[in-house]
Order: sequence, then C-alpha cells, then structure tokens
Amino acid sequence: MRETSPSESARQPLRQPLKNVLGAATAKVMAEALGLHTVGDLLHHYPRRYAERGELTRLTELPLDEHVTVVAQVATARILKFNAGRGQRLEVVITDGSGQLQLVFFGRGVHKPHKDLVPGTRAMFSGKVSVFNRKLQLAHPAYQLLLGDHGDHGGLGGDGEGGADGDAAEVASWAGALLPLYPATAKLESWKIAKAVDAVLPQAREALDPLPPSLREGRGLLPLPEALELIHRPRTKSDIAEARARLKWDEAFVLQVALARRRHDETQLPAVARVPGEAGLLAAFDARLPFTLTDGQQKVTREIFGDLATEHPMHRLLQGEVGSGKTLVALRAMLAVVDAGGQAAMLAPTEVLAQQHHRSVVEMMGDLADGGRLGAPDKATKVVLLTGSMGAAARRQALLDLVTGEAGIVIGTHALIEDKVQFHDLGLVVVDEQHRFGVEQRDALRGKGKQPPHLLVMTATPIPRTVAMTVFGDLETSVLDQLPAGRSPIASHLVPAQDKPHFLARAWERVREEVRQGHQAYVVCPRIGDDEDEKAERKAKQSAEEADKRPPLAVLDIAAELSAGPLKGLGVEILHGRMAPEDKDAVMRRFAAGESDVMVATTVIEVGVNVPNATVMVIMDADRFGVSQLHQLRGRVGRGSAPGLCLLVTEMPEASPARARLGAVAATLDGFELSRIDLEQRREGDVLGQAQSGVRSSLRMLAVIEDEEIIAEAREEAAAVVAADPELTAYPGLRTALAALLDEERERYLDKG
Repeated sequence: MRETSPSESARQPLRQPLKNVLGAATAKVMAEALGLHTVGDLLHHYPRRYAERGELTRLTELPLDEHVTVVAQVATARILKFNAGRGQRLEVVITDGSGQLQLVFFGRGVHKPHKDLVPGTRAMFSGKVSVFNRKLQLAHPAYQLLLGDHGDHGGLGGDGEGGADGDAAEVASWAGALLPLYPATAKLESWKIAKAVDAVLPQAREALDPLPPSLREGRGLLPLPEALELIHRPRTKSDIAEARARLKWDEAFVLQVALARRRHDETQLPAVARVPGEAGLLAAFDARLPFTLTDGQQKVTREIFGDLATEHPMHRLLQGEVGSGKTLVALRAMLAVVDAGGQAAMLAPTEVLAQQHHRSVVEMMGDLADGGRLGAPDKATKVVLLTGSMGAAARRQALLDLVTGEAGIVIGTHALIEDKVQFHDLGLVVVDEQHRFGVEQRDALRGKGKQPPHLLVMTATPIPRTVAMTVFGDLETSVLDQLPAGRSPIASHLVPAQDKPHFLARAWERVREEVRQGHQAYVVCPRIGDDEDEKAERKAKQSAEEADKRPPLAVLDIAAELSAGPLKGLGVEILHGRMAPEDKDAVMRRFAAGESDVMVATTVIEVGVNVPNATVMVIMDADRFGVSQLHQLRGRVGRGSAPGLCLLVTEMPEASPARARLGAVAATLDGFELSRIDLEQRREGDVLGQAQSGVRSSLRMLAVIEDEEIIAEAREEAAAVVAADPELTAYPGLRTALAALLDEERERYLDKG
C-alpha cells in the first residue's frame, strides 16, 4: 500500500496511518488481521450487528467453524479434574433463552474465568465454534464482562489468559443501549476493535463528503461525518438505519461514478465501424443454418451489430443460460467483422475449451472455414487455433496466417496474448468466461489492433441485474434467457449417499441404463488424484480442524473403482487439467465420437463442452461445488433430443446448509434464480470472484441483491454527474473518494477494457 505523506495526512485526516493514532503494535495487528491500514479504513470497518442490553443472542443459530461474538448469561460453572487429579478444566454453560453453549478452559487458564464467570454474570464471548461430544462449544474464548447486569463483576473481562485491564468507566461504554459487534478474528476481538474505533472516531468530523450536496439533500441523507459517528456509536435503532442508508449510497454512487467515467472515456476512443456486406460470408453462413435463430438471439444480434457499426469500440457483456446459443451469436459477430475486412479473435480460458470452440466453429461453418484451400467457396475464410502446446511448425503457420490476414478468425488461449502474435487488422475480441482472465491479459490482446477493436465479453454464469450494474457497469449488457428449440429438459435429483447408500447404487444402474440405450455419461469429481503435489496443496489450505476430514473424491480413484465395480465392462475414460493437451484432445474426440461410454472428469468440462449424446451426469461430493458451478456442470447434459439427468451425490447430513444448497439446485433450472441464491448464501465476495477484488473490497455496506433500487438510482445519478462534469472539477470530495477506491491496484481490476 502507498505510504501517505505527512502533508497529505494533514489535508486528509482519514488517510492518516493507524500507527500514528493507535501505535505501531496495534496498527500491525489491525493490518495483519483485517487489512486495515488508515484511519479511514477503520472508520469504514462497520459493526456487523448490534446487541441490545438485555437482548439474548440466539445461540441455536451459531455457524460451525466460524469465529463468533455472542452476548449471553452464565448458567453454570464448574471445575472438573482429570488425569488422576493432575489436570483441571473449567466448564461454563451460557444461555440466551433459546439454547445453551458450552465454554471450556484448561490448565492454568481456568482461575481467572472461574472467578469472573459465576452464574448470573452477563458478558460478551468471542471464539471459534467447534463440536465436542455432539455439543457446540467455544474453547478458551475471550470474554468481556458487561457492567450493570451483575454488580459484583464489573471489571473488564479477560482473554482467557488472565489480567484484567481498563477501568469501570471503560466497561460502562459497553453497557450502553446498543453494543456494536464488529467483524473480528481470533487475533482481534470485537471489543478491541471498538476500543480502537473510539480512538479515531473524533477524526470522522473531518471526513470529506463525496455526495454532491443536491443529491444528499434531495434524498434526505445524513452528512458523512454524522453517518460515521452513528454507525459506530448509535443511540437508537433509527440512528443505525439512517447511517446505513447514507453509507450504502456512498458505496453505490462512488463505484457508479468510476464506471460512468470508464464508459465516458470509451466513447472518446476511435474504432473502425464494421458493417457486413449483404452477400458476404455472414449471408452465406446464415443461408446454411438448419434452424432459425430464437427471438432472443435475434434481439441480441441487433444490439451487437448496432455497436459494431459505430466508430467507437463496442463494450458489451453477453450473458445467458447454459445452452442458450451464445457461441452462435458470437460467431455471427465474428463473421460480420471478417465480412467488413477485419479479423476476429476468441480468447478461451483453457486449452480444452479453446479446442472445443475451434471444433464447433469449423463444424458450423463447414467449407466456409476452408479459406485458402483449393475448392473453397469465394466467401470462405481461414479459422486457426493457437494454443501454448502446439508444435513449432503449426504455430509458425498460424502466426503467418494472422499477420497476413489469411486467417479471419483465430481461437486460442493465453498464447494469443504473446508479443510474437501480430494481426493484419484485428477488429473484434471475444472473451469467453471473462472472469477467468486478468485485465492485463485482455488489454494485451486489444492492444494488437491498429485502433481499439470492439469487445464482446461472454459468460455462461447468469448474473443478477444488480451485479451486472455493479461489477460490469462499464459494459452494456445483452441477455440470452431463451433456450433454442430442441433442447431437452434436465431432471436433477439429490443422492444422499450417507443416509441412503442404495440411492448411489441406483445412480450407477441409471448410468448403465443410459449407456444401454446408446447414450453416454459424465462423472465429475472435485480433484484429480492423490499425488504429492495435490496432497501438499490441500494440506496448505486445510486448518487443523479439517485435517481429519475425508479428502474430496478424486478422478483417478473413482474411475478405477467404477471400472472394477458398478460400471465394469463399460468404456470409462478420464479427463483432467494435468493431462498433456494432446491427450485431453484425444479423450474429448473419442467421447464426442461415441467411442467411450463414461467420462470421469474434473470441472475441466464445466464450460463449452458439447456432446449431445451425453444424457446423464453424476457429480460426486456435490456439496464441494458452488451453486453456479453445479448449474454449469449440469448444462453439459440434455444438449440433444434425449432428456438429461443430473445426480448430485453428497454425504452431508440432511439439516446442513450444504444439503439446502443442493436442494435449491435440484429444484430449478433457472440460472438467474440460482445466481441470486448463490449470492445470498455466499455473499458478494465469493460470487464476484477474484478478478473483481477491487469492487469486492469497496462493498462493505451495500448488498447487491437487497439494494437493487439504490444501485439503479446511483447509476442514473452518476451518469448525469459525469456527463455534466467528466473531470469532476466541482466535486473535490468525490474525487478524493474515487482516489481511495481507484488506487493503482483497484483501478486495474475495475478496468474491464
């Protein structure tokens, strides 16, 4: 992070390093535990919720393996001896009226909590929820006694290791009407964060307000300094509501201004208009299509072709349901650009997907993809594949075809981005599954055009409207939500392998039945196999609590078990990301040709793999995948005339959140509905993904599903402000807020260009 100069700190107190206010040791813990570096960072670390004095937190709803802070009352406390009297532990039971929770302290750490935590005492407790003897417990929790609920125990609570600190006045601040409970960690409890907030809160009065006065006053929003004070130290619930309303607007508006400025800047760039000829390559392709485009495909095509005809670069996001025909729409856009004298490049995230796209495009175009060959139609162009694993001779020819313009279309992986790759006249870049690419990679490809090429970004992950406005707000959005005629329905069922093992046996019978009918099957596993690299990687990610859990099922193990057991006699092949590219391609070709019956694979088949004869998919350890990922995987079956079947195998217990998530996937085929469920369950950070980390880190108060109205209104307000004053000369507070949002790292992430 960039250091703030002393003069800058004086002008902008919220940019002041925390070490100047809290001391170096506390600031270091704040930075390491929560990523908080400045006074502003801490002021924008809002309470997660508030406990009312007398309110009893519902202990029955505590999440396992998470660090929590609860307010409760001691019901019982007793010291137990063990190890022939040489060891002792303190067991404390706390209650909230709805349930109970056990606290346990061992060894020398029992004396102080035994003195503090007598029955009737109320306190805040903080620790990681675990299970022992089928009961939830906190082991060695930190705690903070609450004054006024038990008169004899007014001292500040310890951390489980002894040593009271602070005085009665300090404790009294915790016994007010509303107790702020902050997102905390094992190293930094909620009450320590609150104490640090107290130290910096006076500086909130110096906060520069990013909202234009007319906007703030017109919507009856609090000034920023007042909102910051009330969010941290509210007197009433209405204080919290007013502060939240204001701070949500800050996040939505500043982000939308950043995106509006991106859109404005794009309109200033030149581009070559690409208008297809009436009797060219596109017309020849359309004349051969054995079906008519859906209404959705026609509408989206009009939007894309309208953009291509302008002299500013297209910036469009094409999202749609699994199997909605995005590839066909993108191909027609590429053909239109080739028709107009340019070249088109499609960037795919994996070699398997690049090869699949190349195969599909060549099959759809037929001899129109034979440009340069003897007997090819006049309108034909050449379609080349470029990946990192190609042989030297094939690679040299592909590069030559691109620089001379012989190849109108190139489909490839990151290999397209290398310096050696030069185009004759790059007019369109299509990025498939864009969230898997960094901004620098996309920019490198776009920079290969004589002028900025048009950009079409595709994703098969349906994105709720508000997420599209928030994360892809600098892109115009086209949505394909209509499946082409002939696509078959997909039935989805949960297979609880632990509760009902005969269900899993029946699943393998169903696979055999489909194969007997001439169809094929996928079996998906979370990992490849138990080699040393994978073991080390998994071990590094595991916490101590997870070390004794069963590892995820592996492709190599499951393939061997199925071949020797329930699927014996069938042609079983494997596919995973560590295979040599030529081996992966050979497996895909054999499966597509019907030469193998069952493919046991990792999520390498998640996107783009198209084998219409595959009708059944069994997903092992389905609870280890996200909702959207399961929906993507399921979309690999039911792509032909026969109905599809997806079986979600899990060992998770019936009442677990994971089972509820799988139930939601089984209950609907609506990807947009599932994306909302995904977002609600996993929160924005996970769903928005690593490529949008700048956006994610800026959203602390705003919930992109719940706050749809605010986001939509902020987008309109931001567009009006930027249209009137692109440089924001009249809004110094807004410029400061943008600088904080768009530091060098975040600006790269926000830039989808």
